[in-house]
Amino acid sequence: MNTKLQNMKMAVNNGGKNADKDGERSPGEWNLDILVGSDSKGQEHGYSVQNSQGIKIMDEVVLGQLVIFVFTLARLLHHFDCGFLVGASTYTAHVSTLCTRTHCAPPQRLASSGLGPSFPSIATSAGPDEFSKKAAGRCQRMEHYIHIDGHGTMFFLLHSWCLAKWPKKEESDDTVHFESCGLKYSELTPCQDPIRAHKYPRDKLVYRERHCPAEDERQQCLVPAPRGYRTPFSWPKSREFAWFANVPHKELTVEKAIQNWIQYEGDRFRFPGGGTMFPRGAGAYIDDIAALIPLADGSIRTALDTGCGVASWGAYLQDRNILAMSFAPRDSHEAQVQFALERGVPAMIGIMSTERLPYPARAFDMAHCSRCLIPWSNYDGMYLIEVDRVLRPGGYWILSGPPINWKTHWKSWKRTEDEVRGEQESIEDLARRLCWKKVAEKGNLAIWQKPWNHADCAKYHKRDILPKTCQGENADFAWYRKMETCMTPLPEVQDRKDVAGGKLQKWPNRLTAVPPRIASGSLPTISADDYNADTQLWLERVSYYKKLVITPLATGRYRNIMDMNAGLGGFAAALGVDKSWVMNVVPYDANTLGVIYERGLIGTYQNWCEAFSTYPRTYDLLHATSLLSLYQDRCNMSDILLEMDRILRPEGAVLMRDNVDVLNKARKIMSSMRWESKLVDHENGPFVEEKILVAVKKYWVDNGESVSKNETSS
Repeated sequence: MNTKLQNMKMAVNNGGKNADKDGERSPGEWNLDILVGSDSKGQEHGYSVQNSQGIKIMDEVVLGQLVIFVFTLARLLHHFDCGFLVGASTYTAHVSTLCTRTHCAPPQRLASSGLGPSFPSIATSAGPDEFSKKAAGRCQRMEHYIHIDGHGTMFFLLHSWCLAKWPKKEESDDTVHFESCGLKYSELTPCQDPIRAHKYPRDKLVYRERHCPAEDERQQCLVPAPRGYRTPFSWPKSREFAWFANVPHKELTVEKAIQNWIQYEGDRFRFPGGGTMFPRGAGAYIDDIAALIPLADGSIRTALDTGCGVASWGAYLQDRNILAMSFAPRDSHEAQVQFALERGVPAMIGIMSTERLPYPARAFDMAHCSRCLIPWSNYDGMYLIEVDRVLRPGGYWILSGPPINWKTHWKSWKRTEDEVRGEQESIEDLARRLCWKKVAEKGNLAIWQKPWNHADCAKYHKRDILPKTCQGENADFAWYRKMETCMTPLPEVQDRKDVAGGKLQKWPNRLTAVPPRIASGSLPTISADDYNADTQLWLERVSYYKKLVITPLATGRYRNIMDMNAGLGGFAAALGVDKSWVMNVVPYDANTLGVIYERGLIGTYQNWCEAFSTYPRTYDLLHATSLLSLYQDRCNMSDILLEMDRILRPEGAVLMRDNVDVLNKARKIMSSMRWESKLVDHENGPFVEEKILVAVKKYWVDNGESVSKNETSS
């Protein structure tokens, strides 16, 4: 049945004398309307209660009573035959909230109840709907709809719409054509710029941390590929080969020639799989580790490689279903992280300096340093304490290179015997104070294990043993947070044999099992049922992607994939892990990244108003759910899309899910970025406002003309 709804407002009392000269009410006041449709005779009826100088609505209870009053009036109009529910007379209450700039508190949900002689009760424990929470503080005006059917059943608040946002810097409606930045900027890393870095202290290598440009320093242009760029080799061939034209740097082929890192052969690089401490190759080196700790039973899935070089350790761990997050700074070892990603291996630009690593607490089953040159015992043990934060209970720390096996190597290291002996003794002492147990030392390898809980460690530290236990700090917070010299406490346990925070299932079962953070109630807003529903939802969505939206997703065409707003990691879990890996990115103020790691996946925190810590052209596919809506009041859409263009490979693809209006605005910008795009209907059909945008970045060649904003980057 077609229903014509009309919003008819009738002021109660003085007719809205509070209104300003433009007819708008003051922020902070409530406006309540009843929206009804035409009755069977075609006559329209409307009732409303709105605040004015005569009615001051101070709290939600009073508002709720007014809602009930209006609903009771509407209930008397039993002859209405209109509504949203088939076969039932339905009325819709429309509550419009005028908000202050910093707070927008919609009315609480009303309890389901009959509208008979007695009024329904107010649900005092329920809060605003999810959309309202996200919109709070951003909207000048919000609307909330409550449905009532003709039999008197009241439904909860079902819809909230943000009608007017506070003014912000608007992007021009004029079509902008983004020019090439020029070949000089083909390796632009905005937040790790080598020239800008010189402005910062060299102490603790602070100058190699993230230092992002100010808004007026950002490059508003397209980063070109180097001349001769070619589509990277497919996995697993990419583990051994990369095109020279894609990463035109021979420095490591000379500097690391005898260590088998990388070799130059004609038009390509070859990666023999060697490393400074494993010249026989990463495979043989990993075999040596597997002889000391269990790498094959699924208990170790996530690994952290600090100072990774070209990430050969992480590359060959994948043969054992272990996924490593590798990082290294942008330093004199030019392009080592770029080489890693060109090979199809997870990696980020990063350094252990003064800020926490951008990962949650208890994330990794194993951490590794192979001659990474990190001063583990310096600065009150700050760096090893940070490794302790991100290691899971029972996790392993592997150290090879100085000072391990110093009796054999101290002369070749050009250091004194006393110096290297003292360094190892300091590391051993710090590991004991962290309550770690030394598992093995054999040849050039030493391995420690973090305790399963802190039941005994807490007693040990009552004797004024340093480091002290951290107090009050959320150990998962890691975005621009300073490292600390206190030890991160593990969740309490009931028994000395329990695993702090909960025991993980072995891989691959942990991919879909309810993660301990959710099962234990550590994330009160997410239940086990929510998690299972999200897992099933993404299985259906990815199946839809592969069959009808972007069919190459099913073929392994895309190796390096990023989910830019990963939630619980459902997209990555549904993809599978045979020929691809996913960098799961969550907002820096979200709390779901720990869940992603408990699933056996990897990821990082990020603020998409800034550049990501990677080189250009390092991802084959970017996926984003509601990302542009999430950031629409934080930064310009064009800045986010330009960053996506920077990190996406030529002929790489983008999958975005968002409101159709947001996606249409994005498409307009994409057309000026040399992208091709189209909109696809939601998997539930064309009447869903959320759509899917599929875009492909065209391959283009810089013509020698460049437009750059400044000369500070290289």
